[in-house]
Amino acid sequence: MRIFRSRAIREYPATIGEQTRNLIPPTVQGRKSRLFKAQRSLRRHWQLYLIMLPALLYFLVFKYVPMAGAIIAFKDFNVIQGIWGSPWAGFKYFNLFFNNPVFWTLLRNTLTISIYALPTGFIIPIILAIGLNEIRDGFFKRFTQQVTYAPYFISTVILVSMTILLLSPRLGVVNLGLQALGQQPINFLGSPNLFASIFVWSGVWQFSGYAAVIYLAALAGIDPQLHDAAKIDGASRFQKIRNVDLPGIMPVILVILILNVGSLLSVGFEKVFLLQNPLNLSASEVISTYVYKVGLLNANFSFATAVGLFNSIISMILLVLVNALAKRTSESGAGLW
Repeated sequence: MRIFRSRAIREYPATIGEQTRNLIPPTVQGRKSRLFKAQRSLRRHWQLYLIMLPALLYFLVFKYVPMAGAIIAFKDFNVIQGIWGSPWAGFKYFNLFFNNPVFWTLLRNTLTISIYALPTGFIIPIILAIGLNEIRDGFFKRFTQQVTYAPYFISTVILVSMTILLLSPRLGVVNLGLQALGQQPINFLGSPNLFASIFVWSGVWQFSGYAAVIYLAALAGIDPQLHDAAKIDGASRFQKIRNVDLPGIMPVILVILILNVGSLLSVGFEKVFLLQNPLNLSASEVISTYVYKVGLLNANFSFATAVGLFNSIISMILLVLVNALAKRTSESGAGLW
């Protein structure tokens, strides 16, 4: 009798506990488990979370809270009534933008410059980084890297001023050289057909050195034993680049490509606006400059917000599609999420 009672006392709580656990849905159990792990991690690493707090507050206050202002795109915004007091307008301003006669011209100009700049500004820094990585002379390597990196610190206004002076029809260095060769001067900034090339190649000169630093850091992380093995196998320098260097930096290349495609419609406003003139306006008027002139200068904030929201949605869709494609095609599985 004592044996039966002691065995029952020992087994009864376990049986009740198992029955109680079985009654709790798996989702609730998983939620409690994650909550327990989060609390334990917070207690154990609270110093790290405290260090992260200022950055989280920055993104919360200056990045996420302002997203509520996107509701202006669906309202007839009035400064006196405020964001929440202004009447609803639905998709009025989206329709105004899509039905605008210049919509397709703006979209064509924006995509022309962006698609032109994407491969050009993406491939040249990779070539530059690989070339610098192959240079063995320390002084020449440092000098070349410094020369290519320095233009990044030039402001957009100064860069545009330099471009205008260099390409001036009368006193520009380029046209003076053409005249010395017996050629007629060319009004580069007055030709709509040349605007995209001027915009893209001046950007390549300014940003290639800075972008190459990222790839140089990735190249420095490649195991030297791979280069030694390739040299023992008799691989040429080009074969080492193709079979060792490029696969080694491919995850970085994919991430940079995804970010560049995500900003495909976000053509630099300042540079385009400063290079514009009445002669090249047919090729230089892009979405960002049009929004500034029509939406902001005319205080039509709802229209400007609608166009900006359209840009953001298209950029997000492109970002997700390219990221999914990179995950499918890349063996390394590089991606943003």
